[in-house]
This record gives sequence, C-alpha cells and structure tokens, in this order.
Amino acid sequence: MAVTAGDIDWIYLNLAGPDEVHVGELISADAGGLPIYRVVALRDGRAWLKDLDDGSDRVTPLSAFHWKALPAVGI
Repeated sequence: MAVTAGDIDWIYLNLAGPDEVHVGELISADAGGLPIYRVVALRDGRAWLKDLDDGSDRVTPLSAFHWKALPAVGI
C-alpha cells in the first residue's frame, strides 16, 4: 500500500518483509506525518535518526515507525 503526501510517496513498512529499512531512507510514524526522519545508522532493531525539520538527532526502536518514503524516480 502506498500513500502520497506532499511531494513524498510513502509505503507501509513491513519490518519482517522485503521492505526493510536502509541507511539514507526517510521514515515516519505516519505517512506524510511529521516528523520525518532520515536513517543515519541501524543496529539491533534501533535506528539513529536525523529529524528533517529541526535537525535534531535521536535513537528510536524501528518498531515505532510504520512508513518509509519510496525512492524518487527520475532524479
């Protein structure tokens, strides 16, 4: 399932499936909801994140996130 929000297309994140998270991807708890984070590092089910709005850093369990941005096409 994909949802379009603003300029970002979101796909439901299935952590047990092929839609796993990778460093550099954008993730959010809500499709298009704020805040949106860029994944900086991953380890032991946790993600090191950069908030795209205020630039703050945090470490959060991946289970807290349900959406990731689809890669932009044609860039």
